[in-house]
Amino acid sequence: MLNGLQPWHLIVLVLIVVLLFGAKRLPDAARSIGKSMKIFKAETKDLRDGDSAESHDARQLPASTAQPQNTDQQVAELQRQLDELKKQQEQSQKHAS
Repeated sequence: MLNGLQPWHLIVLVLIVVLLFGAKRLPDAARSIGKSMKIFKAETKDLRDGDSAESHDARQLPASTAQPQNTDQQVAELQRQLDELKKQQEQSQKHAS
């Protein structure tokens, strides 16, 4: 009776995941997994392209990284975003309790 995954196996698996993580956290988790996969694919492509073309040390940094401008403003903006994320996380933890 080992015929692989049946459709009802997937339904049970989805129900268990929803019960464990909650419906509100699933979109955020899926979004973060998608971003991670996108970054992973880009990095592996860069590694393949870089090995055949030139070494990774010879690559130039993007203009935004090579010459940062208005670093104080950037730091303030990043700090503001971090504070907002912390507030959202606290709210989601309160709702989960």
